Amino acid sequence: MSNTTTLNRPGSTTIADEVVEKIAGIAAREVSGVHDLGGGAARAIGAIRNAVHQQDRGQGVKVEVGETQVAADITLVAEYPVELQQLASNVRSSVESAITTIVGLQAAEINVTVSDVHIEMPKES
Repeated sequence: MSNTTTLNRPGSTTIADEVVEKIAGIAAREVSGVHDLGGGAARAIGAIRNAVHQQDRGQGVKVEVGETQVAADITLVAEYPVELQQLASNVRSSVESAITTIVGLQAAEINVTVSDVHIEMPKES
């Protein structure tokens, strides 16, 4: 958990790792070309959660939160035929911006793993 001292005021603010995971997950999902987050098992459980309206926004995201920095591992499924290196770069930028702006910590490292590619099947008429 992050424990940050407030400026010029006594007390502290604690941000749970799960909150940082959700923020990073939302930021990653906003990137064009990201189909879903997580590996196969996480996506299967996510599908069940979605069916009962309990979406896990931190799915596919693991973070380590320190005093001033965050390291994040993002696992995603890319849309075909998106350029994978550019997608990973865009995800890093989006997640870094969210961590810096919303959480108020520095993004020390953001690792992106593309675990699968989603190919849209043509719809039958």
